[in-house]
Amino acid sequence: GFTSRVGMTTAQVRLGELSRVEADVIDLEALKAADLVKDNVTRARVFLSGALDKAVTVKGLAVTKGAREAIEKAGGNVEE
Repeated sequence: GFTSRVGMTTAQVRLGELSRVEADVIDLEALKAADLVKDNVTRARVFLSGALDKAVTVKGLAVTKGAREAIEKAGGNVEE
């Protein structure tokens, strides 16, 4: 079988899990500090699952269309 090497270093993060991050700016390092992703992860993608209850800035992470709308609705923004 085939195992993608990119898939081994990419993490999926639920929108609801972003509330556990203490920082206002959420990037890959903030996700690692909050133990949401492993140390070997080089990319992360935020998808719509759960609710976000605070305004955050997501920086340098891939974000699905639904998650982007939920982040902006909560008062936050997404920076590529």
